[in-house]
Parts: sequence; structure tokens; C-alpha cells
Amino acid sequence: MSIEDIIKPENLVYQKSKLLTEKPFHYCPGCGHGTIHRIVAEVIEELGIDEDTIGVAPVGCSVMAYDYFDVDFQEAAHGRAPALATGLKRVWPNKVIFTYQGDGDLAAIGTAETIHACNRGENITMIFVNNGIYGMTGGQMAPTTLEGMKTATTPYGRKATLPAGAGFDGIPCNGYPLRITELIAQLPGTKYVTRQAVYNPACVRKAKAAIKKAFENQINGKSGVNFVEIVSNCNSNWKMEPVAANNWLVENMLPFYPLGDIKVDGKIVEK
Repeated sequence: MSIEDIIKPENLVYQKSKLLTEKPFHYCPGCGHGTIHRIVAEVIEELGIDEDTIGVAPVGCSVMAYDYFDVDFQEAAHGRAPALATGLKRVWPNKVIFTYQGDGDLAAIGTAETIHACNRGENITMIFVNNGIYGMTGGQMAPTTLEGMKTATTPYGRKATLPAGAGFDGIPCNGYPLRITELIAQLPGTKYVTRQAVYNPACVRKAKAAIKKAFENQINGKSGVNFVEIVSNCNSNWKMEPVAANNWLVENMLPFYPLGDIKVDGKIVEK
């Protein structure tokens, strides 16, 4: 087979979405953000909604998401993306509005905005990237940091309570990891709540299908928040090579943050 045959349109297997700009990603090599950006762009392109989509960029690793997507974007103050998305959706109810947020942005400083937008049932899509740590600011403990996990602010590992034998047994210390996705699934205003990952091709396909369903629910006017959590890695702040970080994610993150749909069409999925 000649090179001319290989590059024929009918032989094309994969190409970059036209909705991703030519600007190189600033993300660390091995980070899941690039893959998630790709599938978000593919979903928007496949649904043909690029002229009717508005994304909301957060503060965090994805603070410059607006540089990478060729759709309208609005920058939000730290944690305030759901509030801004609410305003956009109410002004332009026929637009497809989505937020793209990390765990520090969504589950820490933005807890109130997240909870209340979900409780009101705003017809928006929220994409939540959970890597268990503050990435951009240097690797501090996040609400999603696992017990025992070392971070810049928990160098000996996260401790929910002070250890026995210290004379303060049971006294709160760093607190427990927050499963905010299960929490918001209990709210009546959420329509579709799911947790996915992108560490291998099968997971990427499932994550893309989940994001597509979330957008389709919004397009079809199904009232309520569509919430997609994606468990990802942060090999730089986890101090690991990318492959080791993915293995650590599978062995440690996924038992605490299990993958799958949590709520579909407004009903909790029975396990």
C-alpha cells in the first residue's frame, strides 16, 4: 500500500477535532486533561452544536481551557463556574452550557455554588475532573485527597483524625475524603450523575459516551444538572511517572471512587 492510499479520506481512522485549536496544551505529559479536552471537543463536533455551546473555564489546571476549544468560553472566578453557568443558561436558554472544573475549584472553594446549582436543577452540564489533589498551585491536599495520601500540606499522609496514642485519639485532623458526586446525586435537581475515567481506551470510550449523554439531555430540554465526574491522575504532584500514576489510580483511587452511573433520568441507580 502506497502512502497515497494511506492518506485517502476513506482510510482515515482518526483525526484531531476541528474544535481543538492549534495552541499546544500546557498540561504536564501524562495528565488526563488533554484526553478529556479531546473527547469534549469530539462530542460537541459530533452533535453539531459548536455554534450554540458556551463553556465556562475555572481557576485551576484548566484555567486556560478557553485557549484550546474553538467555541465560546467565559472565565469564572475560582469556584464560581456553576453560578456563571446559571446566568448564561438563563439569559440564553437555548444554548448548551457546560463547566469544566477540577476538584479544588468544584469541591472546595466552589462547594456552595456546586450544591446550590445542583439543588436548583439548572439545565447545565458540569464536567468534574478529580485527581485527588490541587494541581496548579503545587500539590496541596484537596477535599478528594485519599486518607494516607501524601501532599504538600499532608507530607506524612492525610489523617482523618489524630492517631491513637497521641493523647488525642479521635480528634478531627485533616478530615475524610469527600465523595461530592454521591452527595450531589441525592439532590432532586440532578438529572444524570456519573463517574468515569480516561486511563485506558475502554474508559475513554465510556467517558465520551457519558459526556455525550449529558449534552444530549441538556439539548433535549430534560431539566436538571448533568454531572460527569472523571477520575484522573496528577503524575507531577503524585511524584510518579505517567504509567505508575495510572496504576496507582486503579489500585487506590477507584476503590474509593468507583466508576459507573450513579443517577440516570433523575433516579438513583441500584447497585
